[in-house]
Amino acid sequence: MLKQIITDEQIASKVQSGQIDLFGLLVQRYEEKLQRYAKKFLSQEEDISDVLQNIFIKVYKNINSFDSKRKFSPWIYRIAHNELVNELKKKKFLPLPLFEFDSFLPAFHKESNERELREKEFDFQKQKIKIEKCLKKLKPLQREILILYYFEGLDYKAIAEVTRQPISTVGVRLKRAKEKVKQLYPIL
Repeated sequence: MLKQIITDEQIASKVQSGQIDLFGLLVQRYEEKLQRYAKKFLSQEEDISDVLQNIFIKVYKNINSFDSKRKFSPWIYRIAHNELVNELKKKKFLPLPLFEFDSFLPAFHKESNERELREKEFDFQKQKIKIEKCLKKLKPLQREILILYYFEGLDYKAIAEVTRQPISTVGVRLKRAKEKVKQLYPIL
């Protein structure tokens, strides 16, 4: 018998109606995603762990403010965004930890595939450093939009909800960020 697939929105709705034991399902579904997202902004594992804990506490405390007619992922990413911004403000700087290099290049060069990348025999460490330098030169919001789009797989509408920007602004900022990265690092 096939298990019925329950959406994040349905889980949140059930948690709102008192089935708090289902909150663990949301944690299971989003813990790894939010950890990956936080790693793009924070470099210390204990900071990441603390922020994740704070995110899920806020999600739990504010679950009743979630509108189950809307998508859950932008809502939780908005909470994560706010927590990360607060953490970075406390630290008074915007660090840029290491990015997942292997997933970055194909995102900018759709025609490139793994075989082509291997054939070119890039010196991945040098490339990684160059990419990180390029990303450091982006404005924080441009960097975040790139991360949400390419690494977290959110669409324009979801990114707009997370960043509280109009969809058209997200599109323009993403385009400008890609152009800036390509300008700084033409191989991409």
